[in-house]
Amino acid sequence: MKKNIYSILFILSLFLLSSCVSANKEPWFQNAVETASAQLTQQVEEMGDKVGFPRSIRADTLRLDNIYDWTSGFFPGSLWYMYELTENNFFKDEASKFTGYLHDIRYYKGTHDLGFMIYCSYGNELRLTGDTTTVPVMIQTADNLISRFNDVTQTIRSWDFGEWQYPVIIDNMMNLELLFWASEYTNDPKYKDIAVRHANTTLEHHFRDDMSSYHVINYDTITGNVISKGTFQGYSDESHWARGQAWGLYGYTVCYRYTKDEKYLKAAEEIARFIMDNVQTDDLIPYWDYMAPDIPDAPRDASAAAITCSALLELSKYTAQHGTAYYNYAETILKNLSGEKYLAKTGDNFGFVLMHSVGHLPANSEIDTPINYTDYYYLESLKRYKAYHTN
Repeated sequence: MKKNIYSILFILSLFLLSSCVSANKEPWFQNAVETASAQLTQQVEEMGDKVGFPRSIRADTLRLDNIYDWTSGFFPGSLWYMYELTENNFFKDEASKFTGYLHDIRYYKGTHDLGFMIYCSYGNELRLTGDTTTVPVMIQTADNLISRFNDVTQTIRSWDFGEWQYPVIIDNMMNLELLFWASEYTNDPKYKDIAVRHANTTLEHHFRDDMSSYHVINYDTITGNVISKGTFQGYSDESHWARGQAWGLYGYTVCYRYTKDEKYLKAAEEIARFIMDNVQTDDLIPYWDYMAPDIPDAPRDASAAAITCSALLELSKYTAQHGTAYYNYAETILKNLSGEKYLAKTGDNFGFVLMHSVGHLPANSEIDTPINYTDYYYLESLKRYKAYHTN
């Protein structure tokens, strides 16, 4: 009976899809949304009443993680985007259920990734439903995030492990959106102030002259000086880890959205130029590191492509000079991710939408596999692409 119910819901989602994508009649777009709808329906069915979050594939099985994994917000976030793309209440109900599982994150201070975990889930719920019961969770989480700010280093601490004195990673730029939102919602400038100070310090120390990014900066908490610059997930300290470049692009685009500070727009445009000038693949889906030693046989990273695509679709609206170039580049990425090389066949790929991402290659973890944040930013890209042609 359960499988029949999900089959009916999937058919209903396709019916609703046909009426809601009027701005995007392209077959590739409709196929992408239909495939994503089928795949996420499959994952929800696989999950049943389990309290967990599909992250990737491990040992040929679906890898599930608990609420404290840094990726826990992406699965409910993907369900919210699927609801937005299809207007199917099945996805709304499931998104609300899996978002609710994250409630106790509001009491957790042990990571900088609180923005990923809560803004991608509760943030989308608030945006799409207006349910203000989400607000206390989000505000308390924002308070926990700023509790990790250090006045000497002028940054939010990233990791609590390893031999670094005070590590800050480029990924942390993605968690600032929660703080910008919190200041707007509460009219309290403290969240935005910390977000801006972190963004400014990161801009000063994380980037090389060509606006490629280091992954990890280690700070001295006595002087605030930089102890070292390097990588943890990239090929080498001086290489260009692909997802790191995408995090920086997305992060400074968000900073410009909330502040309208031209230095953030300039940073985002310069990062975009570095990416566009240095990706070495015909389909614009980058190798996991731009300097990987085994190019052209190195694994591709669809996650870096999806993040870049979503960021460029937003950035294209902020600049008349380069907007068309950013849009065209993003559209090319999106169409290629929606092709048979990267888009899963319905019923395969353990319910994930995209194939061929890389998580942490130096640790031999999640190599050439689907990953939930890839799906999240891919669906966000589809949503933004649709909105681009609707507005």
